[in-house]
Amino acid sequence: MNLGIAIADFTQPGGPAGIARHVARLARGAEEFGFRRIAVMDHLFQIGIVGASEQEMLEAYTTLGYLAAATERAELLALVTSAGYREPGLLAKMITTLDVLSEGRAALGIGIGAGFNLAEARGLGLPFPPVAERFERLEETLQICLQMWGDDEKPFDGRHYRLERTLNSPRTVRRPHPPILIGGSGEQKTLRLVAEYANACNLFHGPDLPHKLDVLRRHCDRAGRDYDEIEKTVLLPLDPGPHGERVPALLTELRRLDTIGIDHVIGPVRGADQHAALRLLGERVVPEAMRI
Repeated sequence: MNLGIAIADFTQPGGPAGIARHVARLARGAEEFGFRRIAVMDHLFQIGIVGASEQEMLEAYTTLGYLAAATERAELLALVTSAGYREPGLLAKMITTLDVLSEGRAALGIGIGAGFNLAEARGLGLPFPPVAERFERLEETLQICLQMWGDDEKPFDGRHYRLERTLNSPRTVRRPHPPILIGGSGEQKTLRLVAEYANACNLFHGPDLPHKLDVLRRHCDRAGRDYDEIEKTVLLPLDPGPHGERVPALLTELRRLDTIGIDHVIGPVRGADQHAALRLLGERVVPEAMRI
């Protein structure tokens, strides 16, 4: 079982001046302890499960660029990019840039953007069309990224996006392209897109996970895709407890997730002291997880 961290809480006692050191220290610590992925959210206002919307939130891709310089081994991604926030040609170029500057460690995590993005989208004047259109734009974005990461510079003429020349230079370091992870558990559209376009999925943790995996398998069968080629990831908070008292329960859950076919767990490090919590996870959870 592989583990990754999602850096979500940027509030520091020293205010904005302490955020850079906090983020870099978490990322370097995660790498030192063997976490395979480092993710950030693609939000511009803080989300309710972490804190009030007025609390500190960093833009995802600027942060990932900073983390590319602060780390050496971990894969870097947004969990997940809101497809409508950036034009697809620009997004493909941003992922390419991140991949080049991280020497091949970028991934594209992407989704339609959940409903709680609406307040920040309206607040900052960003597009947030109805859900059906967001799915259409997501699929075209995936097609454009794959075209730009391939050898084809011909125009792209879709329903929502038109590109005259899909030139992308330099090429990505990671070949044939950075992995694509699609987040979400929608059975009719999201998991179909996973089967058709993605290297990985990110599912919500819950009792219906086995059912969601069965739905994904059926979509793979219809698409002629090998289900086992797709990495299955789950977002799960990583909270060892102040003194490690929650470690046994966390390990039990990781073992259960492994038995149903989950390959990688990514989660925010919970606790009043995130750095202390990360150390507990690194010392007592990561070594055991690697043996699962």
